[in-house]
Amino acid sequence: MNGSSFIKHGRDMLDYITKYLSTTEERPVYPHVKPGYLRELVPEEAPDHPDTWQSIMKDVEDQIMPGVTHWQHRRFHAYFPAGNSYPSILADMLSDAIGSVGFSWAANPAGTELEMIVVDWLAKMMKLPKHFMFSTKGSQGGGVIQGSASECTLVCLLAARDKAIKNLQVQYPDEDRAILLSKLVGYCSKQAHSSVEKAAMIGFVKLRQLQTDENYALRGSTLLEAMKNDEEKGLVPFFVAGTIGTTSVCSCDNIEELGKVCFERDVWLHCDGAYAGNSLICPEFSYLSKGFQFLDSFNFNPNKWMMVNFDCSVMWVRQKELLINAMNVDPLYLTFDKKEKSIDYRHWTIPLSRRFRSLKIWFVIRSYGVQGLQNYIRKHVQLAKMFASLISADDRFEILGQVRFGLVCFRLLGENNLSEELITRINDSRMLHLTPSRLNDKFIVRLAICHPNATEDDINYAWKTIKDTADVVLNQLNNVDEEKNAPLTQDLINKIRNFSLIARVPSLPPYANTCRYFSPSVQRRLYTRRVTIS
Repeated sequence: MNGSSFIKHGRDMLDYITKYLSTTEERPVYPHVKPGYLRELVPEEAPDHPDTWQSIMKDVEDQIMPGVTHWQHRRFHAYFPAGNSYPSILADMLSDAIGSVGFSWAANPAGTELEMIVVDWLAKMMKLPKHFMFSTKGSQGGGVIQGSASECTLVCLLAARDKAIKNLQVQYPDEDRAILLSKLVGYCSKQAHSSVEKAAMIGFVKLRQLQTDENYALRGSTLLEAMKNDEEKGLVPFFVAGTIGTTSVCSCDNIEELGKVCFERDVWLHCDGAYAGNSLICPEFSYLSKGFQFLDSFNFNPNKWMMVNFDCSVMWVRQKELLINAMNVDPLYLTFDKKEKSIDYRHWTIPLSRRFRSLKIWFVIRSYGVQGLQNYIRKHVQLAKMFASLISADDRFEILGQVRFGLVCFRLLGENNLSEELITRINDSRMLHLTPSRLNDKFIVRLAICHPNATEDDINYAWKTIKDTADVVLNQLNNVDEEKNAPLTQDLINKIRNFSLIARVPSLPPYANTCRYFSPSVQRRLYTRRVTIS
């Protein structure tokens, strides 16, 4: 492909992207495919000769799109939003064209310096403590753009680990480093993201997952008690991961209480605000930053709720030298003569290679302005509260957690199997895409406001789908109650025996394998009578 054909096909691609984003709802939100579907459609061997652009794009539509979960769909309410906007897409195109690998200032001076500028912009928009900003006179901190919140948590844990071990080596100079490592223990709530647990696994440190309060928030008293118990065992608390907006229910840990405990014990306090942290650009959410003066690090994802495409997670540290010292590997071929006056971002991240991510943040902020981004977040919050009001008005449902952001967690009152059946039927219908979670012993359904241009009509559609499906689930339950004492006919028993011959799986009991082929009412009758299938 040369320049002229690139222009032609580039215009074709822009047309395709624009049409895709404007007509996504014409496709099923969740694909009707099974694992391995693409293997049957794509040749086993790569082509020896060039294919045509038209053929490639035909296969995109015929082979790729049928297997795509459409995160930009109006009926997509799963997980959290996947940030998207035309300015961000265009910025990524430019970044791809420049094709720089900005691991150091010398490798891409503009990339490094624009990154330092936009992370300061964001810090000021969010009213973060001034010690996180490069522009603050005498600041020892700063920000960096990582690929994901998982990377942010990991590098902060590694920096905290390095700091803790060096402190212990002063106290125990003759002790082996591996022994000191075995004493370290970190903490998070049971609602914290799984990436905290993964970071602890990678860092070879212990992790305590602590119980939360009635609002699913980790409190300082719980943390303090856990730390004292570990200290009595000879362990050394070194890292705490708090959360603003947990994945399951969008709860917020009490950062101020956690901060006071960590400050007294010189323990690194990190806060993950991957989704809900975006809301800090709105003054009405500034109360969430109470206690941020105690933070050693903080991250949030513009690629979730600020119209910036994945991947983009911004992270700040109070003392950048602690992070750099933990990550610094400095071969001669990566050095340059002005490094004392600049930032070398390769010391802030796991990978050496770094994309020019700051461009898309710069494009988005300049295209929408702070007020435009604030209004975008406020619209999602408004729609979430509208949906919550619809749920609350139906006494068959209950809401769990506080509805503060763009997520509503709810369930059908009664046994967990009702909500499990509800979400299974909804997702199987492809009318909506939702995700489940579990809060303590309760199975819940999560509905997130995700579409960039979501409207009240979208909420009304989602509610009607959920309400109508609930009618079916609860009517089915009523039928079960009516039929559970009905006699089992010989004809039904014969059918059961025939099914058991073809449905049995060796690892499961015959009852479990056969009953899944029958209605819930028949399953209930089989279970209550303890019918033996053989």
